[in-house]
Amino acid sequence: MLRLDFFQVLLYTPHSTLFTSPMGVIKQVSPVLLFIAAFAPTAAALDWTRRRTETAFGPIELESEPFRFDKFTDYYAASMGCVLVKQLWGFRQPIDPATLPDIKRLTNDWEREYAANDFGPVARPLNLDPGYVTLAKLILASTKDHAHRIYLRDGIFAETTLMYTKKRWAVLPWTYPDYQSPEYHEFLSRCREYLKALG
Repeated sequence: MLRLDFFQVLLYTPHSTLFTSPMGVIKQVSPVLLFIAAFAPTAAALDWTRRRTETAFGPIELESEPFRFDKFTDYYAASMGCVLVKQLWGFRQPIDPATLPDIKRLTNDWEREYAANDFGPVARPLNLDPGYVTLAKLILASTKDHAHRIYLRDGIFAETTLMYTKKRWAVLPWTYPDYQSPEYHEFLSRCREYLKALG
């Protein structure tokens, strides 16, 4: 019986048939939709943030109605108060996803600036969570490392908070409670459709 060892097979097998999967080609990344979630104990803080974001990133194209964030969690009660209002924004001009660390650092600066000039009763009068939407996922930036986060640069990490699959948003084990809600998914679907229409 004829027997060929593995190296003989490699020697006599044409490369064109042995290696049928070519190496992946590096491509230019597609622009993404800038997303910012802002919450605060006062409407004035959200108005201030809106002006700052539109000056920096251009007009807001999509926005949710303001809603009570504290119904989802009391995690921020000690630092921000018990009644918190949140709003979601999607911006008109797509961005390069590589700029997310710069955006997160800028929004952190805004938080510190607003806190330094706010004389209210809470220690943290504003919280900003930037990220971006693609056709396949929602990414959020963070300054905190965790098992499900990857390091970008300049002290900033990123996580996939939601995936879009089978025509719906799918939660992950670490998805925050509010991001699991239908209201968020409806808004993010609007963002996704807007980005898709841009081509």
